[in-house]
Amino acid sequence: MMNFKMRFMSVVTTLAVAVISVIAQDTTPTMQITLDKAIELALSENPTIKIAEKDIELKEVSKSEAWQNLLPSVTLDGAIQYNAKVASMKMDMGGQTMEIKMGKDNTNTWNAALQVAIPLYAPAVYEAMNISNSDLQLAVEKSRGSKLDLINQVAKAYYQLMLAQDSYNVLNENFKLAEANFNIVNKMFEQGLVSEYDKISAEVQKNNAWPSVVSGKNAVELARLQLKVLMGITADIILVVDDSLANYEKEMAMHQNGEIDLVNNTSLRQLDMQTSMVGQQRKLLKTSFIPTIALVGSYQYQSISNTNWNIGKYNWSDAASITLSVSIPIYKASNFTGLKSNKIQLYQLAETRLNTERMLKMQAQSYIDNMTKSSEQLASNKEAVRLAEKGVEISQKRYDIGNGTILELTNSQVQLTNTRLSYNNTIYDYLVAKTDLDKVLGKE
Repeated sequence: MMNFKMRFMSVVTTLAVAVISVIAQDTTPTMQITLDKAIELALSENPTIKIAEKDIELKEVSKSEAWQNLLPSVTLDGAIQYNAKVASMKMDMGGQTMEIKMGKDNTNTWNAALQVAIPLYAPAVYEAMNISNSDLQLAVEKSRGSKLDLINQVAKAYYQLMLAQDSYNVLNENFKLAEANFNIVNKMFEQGLVSEYDKISAEVQKNNAWPSVVSGKNAVELARLQLKVLMGITADIILVVDDSLANYEKEMAMHQNGEIDLVNNTSLRQLDMQTSMVGQQRKLLKTSFIPTIALVGSYQYQSISNTNWNIGKYNWSDAASITLSVSIPIYKASNFTGLKSNKIQLYQLAETRLNTERMLKMQAQSYIDNMTKSSEQLASNKEAVRLAEKGVEISQKRYDIGNGTILELTNSQVQLTNTRLSYNNTIYDYLVAKTDLDKVLGKE
């Protein structure tokens, strides 16, 4: 009776665990995505893009600071001075010395001044405004470059997941085929129709196929995890990609070699903007040789030589003035060395752009060549798959009627698996090359 109860409780516990596991699987959030949706989510959730957007906001603030230097500046100053001993001045008056004190000892002086300064002509501020505007445009282009880079990574991760899924399906079909083949050969062996060697060969083929299935499954999970990281979503969400590399055959068939146009390449555009900014900095350096003009208005209210601290009984006086200030630079050695350094920077940027353009053209041409090669190879791969499938069918029939060997059947199945994998890799190589080409050309 006790053993029956223990067995009953064990069965109930097992069923409860199974039910909880099924419920947990049902409640796990799933997300079915396409390439466009994956890119959209990545652009909205990836931290790199958010940082780039904040950098644009920072440059907008800097741009505001630049033009605000043209606004009037207002200062209010106040001072309280206690004169323990005031300064005196001695004068010789016809052989007699006369001492004149500049106030009284042990007194205090109160002073308040309001000053308003308006820049009338400030060339350095004008050039700084131009530089700030160019800096903002450069930040926008860098943000665009970050988006292009992320799109490239997400697209390749998406294609990698498709390749992993399609490869896993091929390997799994190969294992099922090897397993079915072993079951048939095993039954024939039990009936004495085939030798033990055939049975062992079929079993070895089945056992050898299983580790590839396990590796393929792990590759799918790794590719899915990499795509999740780029999309900025949590690991507990199950990504479902209902897509296959075979769906991109038509795109490969329509492939045509186009011209290499780098006008939208983000690296070259950033270099052009940096060159423009260095040129603006040269103009800013030249403003060190140009006079500046400012208008300053001041109003002063003060009371001096007070012997007590009763402010209400002080004698107050005021004064006002308007000053036109002109500052003319004569000589400063660092101005000339700054211009020389700026000229060197312009030369470096010009050479860097020339070399970068050459490298990008070479990369773009290599991607085009890879796309062309993959497109030409696809037809051959597709025909190889068809022939391999036919070869498996023929070798199976030959073996069933006793005209073929187990080695022929095994080799035909291995060839079918390899041709299917090669077919998938050809499409994957084309898509990756196209994605890299789009990045070089600056296509979003």
